Amino acid sequence: MTAALTTVGFVGLGNMGLPMASRLAAAGYRVRAYDIAVTSAPGIDVRPDVTEVAEDAGAVVLMLPDSDAVESVLYGAGLLAALAPGTIVIDMGSSQPLRTRDLAARAAERNVRLVDAPVSGGVKGAADGTLTVMAGGEPGDVARVRPILETLGGRVLRLGPAGSGHALKALNNLMSATHLLITAEALLAGERFGLEPETMLAAVNGSSGRSGSTENKWPNFVLPGTFDSGFALRLMLKDMRIAVELVEATGVPPRLGGAAVALWADAADHLPPAADHTEIVRRVRRPDDRS
Repeated sequence: MTAALTTVGFVGLGNMGLPMASRLAAAGYRVRAYDIAVTSAPGIDVRPDVTEVAEDAGAVVLMLPDSDAVESVLYGAGLLAALAPGTIVIDMGSSQPLRTRDLAARAAERNVRLVDAPVSGGVKGAADGTLTVMAGGEPGDVARVRPILETLGGRVLRLGPAGSGHALKALNNLMSATHLLITAEALLAGERFGLEPETMLAAVNGSSGRSGSTENKWPNFVLPGTFDSGFALRLMLKDMRIAVELVEATGVPPRLGGAAVALWADAADHLPPAADHTEIVRRVRRPDDRS
């Protein structure tokens, strides 16, 4: 790592953020962190005020749920004003790409750089350092923080200017959510026909119908009945809506995407507030349950 980036600020120690911050600490970075609900974590210097993560930090990672939370931390809580000129903010959550572009321009007015670098791979990928990182930002900025990103992910891709990572992350999650929904419909129909779920998955995963849903989510979270992937249903729905807004903004009719959003919104209306996104399968199983 370069001397300028030996200290990393980190905001958001949730399901994804805590294992990510822990990996940075284990790799030798000095990590100063803040979370509204976490006061201590092994190997991490957790501070009581978010502005304190800016101290000596060459980069500050934000692992927050949406653009509102990002702007609240940077502006409302004063983090942006506390950052030294030349600091790079790395927004690794799922934000709205057009707002990210605007935020990058506003940060640049204070000589603070912004890289959006959302991830895919779930809690296990965060713990193992095997996330896919989708980065947007100026080439030099992404290159400067690449050692940080490569500590967190097995694949780091620069996609284009600021906002590019958040755009693809939202589109990826729209695809993932739609895969999971149609997988549920197909496998539940197969069950009712008399096929065993494990046998169907074994066949599909060697065929053209395979996806992350058939290879990971069904065998690991649905069939065991744990529904504990660590990614909330309502966060998935939020990302889907961002993606459909982007699709509409480009002039592409979101026929399938819009239908998928409507079905996920129905699930959000009828499942518990903290439901995991894999619990969409419960709604497919019982579409007439209005409890």
